[in-house]
Amino acid sequence: MKTLSQFFVLLSLFTLSAKTFSQEKKRKETITVQTSAQCEQCKDRLEKKLAYTKGVKKSNLDLNTKGITVVYNPKKTTPEKIREIISKTGYDADSIAADAGAYQNLPGCCKKGGH
Repeated sequence: MKTLSQFFVLLSLFTLSAKTFSQEKKRKETITVQTSAQCEQCKDRLEKKLAYTKGVKKSNLDLNTKGITVVYNPKKTTPEKIREIISKTGYDADSIAADAGAYQNLPGCCKKGGH
């Protein structure tokens, strides 16, 4: 009888641990960053760069508002790192200016006033 109750205690602990691990793994947050993106090339460039960024689950740039919505795992990245990636890709990211070198390497249509 004692062995059976120990089994159920262990089973309960295992189930609770697995559930907690699963919830942590699925944890995500969302931010929207204002960018200086101009066109579809900008959209493709930013979304592709963010897709290869550790902790970013998905991103979507709305060209009408120039806001890029990013879903990310806060255990693996931060809003500051996401803004830094956007800046290093050549675009403004909220109050962070685009990296000058990266900006110069953008096609003409992707630069401010390019359209």
